[in-house]
Amino acid sequence: MLVDIAYLDQTHLVIERLPSILERQRRAFTANPYPDSEARLQWLEALHDLLATHQQAVIDAISQDFGHRSADETRLAEIMPSLHGIRHAQRHLRRWMKSSSRAVGLAFQPARARVIYQPLGVVGIIVPWNYPLYLAIGPLIGALAAGNRVMLKMSEATPATGQLLKQLLGQIFAEDQVAVVLGEADVAIAFSRLPFDHLLFTGSTHVGRQVMRAAADNLTPVTLELGGKSPAIVSAKVPIAHAAERIAFGKTLNAGQTCVAPDYVLVPRQHRDEFVEAYRQAVRRFYPTLTGNPDYTSIINPHHFARLQGYLDDARAKGARVLPLHDDAQGRRMPHCLVLDVNEQMTLMQDEIFGPLLPVVPYDTLDDALAYVNGRPRPLALYYFGYDKAEQRRVLYETHAGGVCLNDTLLHVAQHDLPFGGIGPSGMGQYHGREGFQTFSKAKGVLARQRFNATRLIYPPYGRPLQRLITRLFVR
Repeated sequence: MLVDIAYLDQTHLVIERLPSILERQRRAFTANPYPDSEARLQWLEALHDLLATHQQAVIDAISQDFGHRSADETRLAEIMPSLHGIRHAQRHLRRWMKSSSRAVGLAFQPARARVIYQPLGVVGIIVPWNYPLYLAIGPLIGALAAGNRVMLKMSEATPATGQLLKQLLGQIFAEDQVAVVLGEADVAIAFSRLPFDHLLFTGSTHVGRQVMRAAADNLTPVTLELGGKSPAIVSAKVPIAHAAERIAFGKTLNAGQTCVAPDYVLVPRQHRDEFVEAYRQAVRRFYPTLTGNPDYTSIINPHHFARLQGYLDDARAKGARVLPLHDDAQGRRMPHCLVLDVNEQMTLMQDEIFGPLLPVVPYDTLDDALAYVNGRPRPLALYYFGYDKAEQRRVLYETHAGGVCLNDTLLHVAQHDLPFGGIGPSGMGQYHGREGFQTFSKAKGVLARQRFNATRLIYPPYGRPLQRLITRLFVR
């Protein structure tokens, strides 16, 4: 096998530079360990203006990486939430930064207690390929709002976007403030082993375990935004067409390459065929054809296209019925498929699908549907379609998921005042809005006392009458 010497040399140089970039950022942070609100607001304003000015360049770069990405999807799912997230942080930053007063027990008076939010230092962010702008900018907003320095590792699967973001961010931030790191998997491994003050990773559960192991050697705290199989449950009482259309939107956006896309749908057995037809109509209404359709996004690369084809081949071999919803596939614009008669031996019922394939699982009662979800690893998102308040409450309180939408899909992620994060195999920790600021801050408890010192009443030697009185009053 031929080895690209130039590639190896370049990779070696990038890896060799990582510790020095980290050290420069750490020194810069030490010189300014608590940037004031004005500085942080200026960073966010510069970031907002940069993204607003270079929207078309971002659209073109992402489309180049995908082979074709719908321009409108990039505007709606990457640029818009990035810009809105910045504005949300700007509006609320001063309130987030304020210290909060806490109660002091009577036995410890006179004193005051408060919590101050201190920047952590240098934050590492590992960005996935599926939303390479938003999943870089989203955590960057929280890290900058909290007053940190940031190193971003862009995905090797989106080189054009990585190069563009490196160039653009370099226009407004010095490398000791925000550094963009490019390179293949070897660089990502070396990046995850750096002794950051916090490390955020977005990607697969498998790689998330590796990142956490690497971070453990440095006792680096981590936020893991992983994936898993996010279910959609359709109630027997809801109009099927309502649910089918909203699930179709969530599943077809970015050709299903979304960590919170509905991975499979649980449908009342008696309504399965009705759902299949309503879903088919919704998808064909969104995308009447695939050939030359600018609205339909390609699968990111041949590897993932082959992976998805392998899921279909495996499902067919094990008894599934595959219903393609288009017959004019073109290149890596993979036709959306419903998969019926699935079973647990099929790979697409075990792995996160991350593509335009939707298994349909029939159920008989809501108890059965909840048991099905609870019998599997906890998902990043859960979607329930039904207008009955009692059923909604059951779903909310009898299941666990990173986030929930009732009667819609995906949109909870775009609410900047809601925390976003997984649970168990779908991740740990959270960010967005206030929770993002807190994730990248140290909530430092402070107890302050002045000249008068009542504590000396309990100093040794023990057993004095006043000490015995204090014990009788407070130790009970």
